[in-house]
This record gives sequence, C-alpha cells and structure tokens, in this order.
Amino acid sequence: MANTYTQIHIQAIFAVQDRSCLISQLWENELYMYITGIIQNNNHKVLAINGMPDHIHILFGMRPTQSLSNLMQDIKGYSSKWINQKGFIRSRFSWQEGYGAFSYSKSQIINVVKYINNQKKHHKKITFADEYLDFLEKFEVPYDERYIFKPILNN
Repeated sequence: MANTYTQIHIQAIFAVQDRSCLISQLWENELYMYITGIIQNNNHKVLAINGMPDHIHILFGMRPTQSLSNLMQDIKGYSSKWINQKGFIRSRFSWQEGYGAFSYSKSQIINVVKYINNQKKHHKKITFADEYLDFLEKFEVPYDERYIFKPILNN
C-alpha cells in the first residue's frame, strides 16, 4: 500500500469455551508462541501476550491489510486446531465465540504491556468477568450481559 501510514494498537481478549480452565502452565508459552506466529504470518506485530487458564490477552500492532474479525478468526481457528492436534487436553478444545478488542495510543503501550505481562498477579485481585466488564465500561462499549460469558468451569 503506497503512501499508507498507520499506527493501530489493539488489545484483544478472548476466553476458552465455557470459560473452562484448560490452558495449562505446561504448554501456555508454546501456545503463545504459536499465536504469535499466526499474527506475524498475517503481517502484524505482537507486543505482548499472556493470560490465565481460561482466557488470553494479546496486544499487537495491526496493519490495515486485514480486518480485525478475519485476524481473530485465524488466531482462534488455527490455535484451536493446533491445541487439538497436540492433544494437550482430553476433550475437544475450542475458544468461546466472540472477543473484546480495544484500541490504544502509542503513549499507552508501555502500561498495557505491563498490564498484560502481570495477568497472573492481577487476577489474584479481580476475576476475569469483572476485568472484562471493566474494559467494556472504561471504553464505553455497549453490551448485553446475556452474551458476555458462559459460566466458568474448572476442569
């Protein structure tokens, strides 16, 4: 794209189907590397990725050559298939439908990276459901509570 210059930073947040706690510390870093590869193969740049057993946060610089919905479809689809092929869990793995995506200015990036890198510490104080609702309210995103989450399942 000649003469197209952008600076788009997105934090995407998405959960495991039924918010099951299936992402194990034994293979989460391998998952994060795989997802990073998906994003890089789509010509975007990962700035931070981390999560909990039931959800993931990714901050990335996005190029305008692809829609966010197509990128998220690639991330969730390919990573689900990869997890299932690896046999990391006994049942079939899938991500919950939907995601949250929030944009940031360059001046906010350092704080967002710190926030994502400190997920495990952060979630000792706040639940994922409360965190997600805080994002929606902070960014003034209208929502219907019936479609936010399915109940959490600890496996």
